[in-house]
Amino acid sequence: MAASLGWYHPSILRYESELIEARFIKRLNRFAALVDLNGAETLVHVANSGRMHELLVEGYRMLLRAAGNVHRKTAYDLALVDLGPFLCSADARLPPYLVQEAFYEGRLDQFADYESLKREVGLGESRIDLMLSGPGGICYVETKSVTLVEERVGLFPDAPTERGRKHLMSLTKALSSGHRAAVVFVVQRPDAVAFAPYDSADPLFAHALRKAVAQGVEAYAYKCRVSTQAITLDSQIPVKL
Repeated sequence: MAASLGWYHPSILRYESELIEARFIKRLNRFAALVDLNGAETLVHVANSGRMHELLVEGYRMLLRAAGNVHRKTAYDLALVDLGPFLCSADARLPPYLVQEAFYEGRLDQFADYESLKREVGLGESRIDLMLSGPGGICYVETKSVTLVEERVGLFPDAPTERGRKHLMSLTKALSSGHRAAVVFVVQRPDAVAFAPYDSADPLFAHALRKAVAQGVEAYAYKCRVSTQAITLDSQIPVKL
């Protein structure tokens, strides 16, 4: 497509240098954790506000990405968690980029009628990840990072998210203006065969999602291919409400 890539940074989805192995020690707060890196306790940035209890386990093998910013307090970002048979991406910043990459590569059939994309667009009280435009109009798309999988079902959220509910409200309001609106749940691991809202973690979000879908907001989910070289949006999986 002859569209400007705008905010798109392909390098965030490709590991251009070798990832660094460490072992998880403990999480200090929402965005920082301690790992054992070559026998030394090292502070790393965790770009994910979810609880991630299933990933952040003492002794688990972590793969770090060098931050590349000498002025940061943390020299590394937590990139991947080794879960044995497969890797899971722990970086909640990636889903908009993954969906954007798939859009430009023509791999999202439900959005095939749109020609251009803008990032971080204001909508009501929210900022929505993506706005797609084309001859048929506008579609607002919010993406959500999913790392929790139980019995092969991806679950979101793993902690209460008022911000997530506001996004759904804003998407619903966009429908009244004649626009399309969608939420895409990106399961950043390969083992999910379906997605569902995690009622026990946040019943309010689960209710808001079901209500939004009933009013016309579209909900999609995808799993990912994750390796030490790259992360890519893979096949679509069913959404179970």
